[in-house]
Amino acid sequence: MGVMMSVEPFPDWLRPPVSGWTAEDLDRLPGLPPHTELLDGSLIFASRRTRFHFRTLRSLENGLLAVIPPGWDVWREFSVVLGERNRPEPDLAVAPLAAGISHKDTWIKAEDVLLVVEVVSEESQERDREVKPRKYAAAGIRYFWRVESNDGSPVVYTYERDPATNSYVPTGIFHDRLTVEHPFPLDVALTTRSTRPDSGQEMSSPGTPE
Repeated sequence: MGVMMSVEPFPDWLRPPVSGWTAEDLDRLPGLPPHTELLDGSLIFASRRTRFHFRTLRSLENGLLAVIPPGWDVWREFSVVLGERNRPEPDLAVAPLAAGISHKDTWIKAEDVLLVVEVVSEESQERDREVKPRKYAAAGIRYFWRVESNDGSPVVYTYERDPATNSYVPTGIFHDRLTVEHPFPLDVALTTRSTRPDSGQEMSSPGTPE
């Protein structure tokens, strides 16, 4: 007699409802892969991070942490709820510390976010260049930075939201250093080398978001 093999049931998230998933579903569906996003009711799964992505993100995060005013924080790879059917996870988001009501919260509201940063990968090009910026702007997030790789060197494209059109307007392209006044003064070297906050990078003093 052959041995009966048990078959594990498919996870619930492989069978989306007709209307798609909602932002609340991400906290209820068991077994979702880490850093799962939601765009237009569809689940988006994160690809493996490259060395470029990791080190660029660390450099920008350290730079932002050095200049944000008291009462603000840099949220790394943390969900932002844009609406019922959209809950992306930007690489970095700047929002008040009070944006999280409880230490158990798994997301922050778009209305609390001042800046979002996306580091583009080969797999995420269309989302980071077209889909997400459109949704971030429509949700009212004032500043957006997109980071691209130029032969392994970071290039930062900065944008500010035009409230008349609900879309982003380019404000600069930065290769060797990111030097901006808004949403707060920042001057940081763009590098993929291993860096620490006290490694001698030139940074401006903290300012107040405008």
